[in-house]
Amino acid sequence: MAATETPLSTNLCWLLSRASYTLTTELTAALEGLQVSPRAQHVLATALEGEYTQTELANCVGLDKTTMVVTMDELERKGLAERHPSPGDRRARVIVVTDAGAEKVRQAEKIIERVHADVLSALSPDDRAVFLSALTKLAGDRLAEPVECSQMPRRRAPRS
Repeated sequence: MAATETPLSTNLCWLLSRASYTLTTELTAALEGLQVSPRAQHVLATALEGEYTQTELANCVGLDKTTMVVTMDELERKGLAERHPSPGDRRARVIVVTDAGAEKVRQAEKIIERVHADVLSALSPDDRAVFLSALTKLAGDRLAEPVECSQMPRRRAPRS
């Protein structure tokens, strides 16, 4: 077995999970100077795209309720986002990104683009296009939603 091969080197789930975890840790390190996590960046960037309640935004980004609350508490503490009463449902809160939060998104997007370009530079331009097209199709179609199961798999917690 070659040095880069493992018993799981042909396992789609393992490959996607490993790539996701490694990329997320690289992005976490790259964004440390801005004092924003990839998760917080996803919330802010998505909130800038429309008027979302906290629950809707959590669903868009793929966060559970508890993680969303913790993330929003952090973003409010840093002055990057605010919760405003929803005009249509007084029980719900709409997430509003502050000017400081919008600036943070702009800064973070430049860093993220650099990291993505560096990661994708391992592939030829043709392979990049095919890879991104295929991954987009999988994520938006066949792997768009998790199936119901009796015990949901745990997500790996980010290391401090």
